[in-house]
Amino acid sequence: MPMSRLRERYLKEVVPNLMKEFGYTNKLAVPRLEKVVVNMGLGEASQNIKILDSAVNELAMLTGQKPIITRARKSIANFKLRKNMPIGAAVTLRGEHMYEFLDRLVNIALPRVRDFKGLSSKAFDGRGNYTLGLRDQLVFPEVDYTKVDKIKGMNITLVTTAKTDEEAQALLRHLGLPLRA
Repeated sequence: MPMSRLRERYLKEVVPNLMKEFGYTNKLAVPRLEKVVVNMGLGEASQNIKILDSAVNELAMLTGQKPIITRARKSIANFKLRKNMPIGAAVTLRGEHMYEFLDRLVNIALPRVRDFKGLSSKAFDGRGNYTLGLRDQLVFPEVDYTKVDKIKGMNITLVTTAKTDEEAQALLRHLGLPLRA
């Protein structure tokens, strides 16, 4: 399998830029993307199992990987939730799949978001990881909107090896993520 565009860019441009910017002496000290986790929480899947099936199919189409079905850890009466009920789907992407998905997210999906003004730079968790939420899955061109029965949002978490949020922000900015100042 050939190397993805984003990974090639990371190795040729991002690593030298970050080494210069933060004064790293070793290439292995430069922060890198570890994994991308795509999560679709479907609380209403406990009542309607067809929603879960369509979400699993859409996530598999978007990521190229079969999602796992996440289940409730404990029962919560107010939400009509029982232990082990299916409540969502998640995919963990690593390696080439991760770079391909991030490339499509940055260059194809995010520009299609309505009234898009850039991603918030406040969504870092303090350990160098970034989470963004999408309100609907229709921003990806792979999803056929005529077959969508319900609009479902998703969370995308970018896990990096960066020690601080500043390093992670510089890494994601160099990778092309449109972060607001």
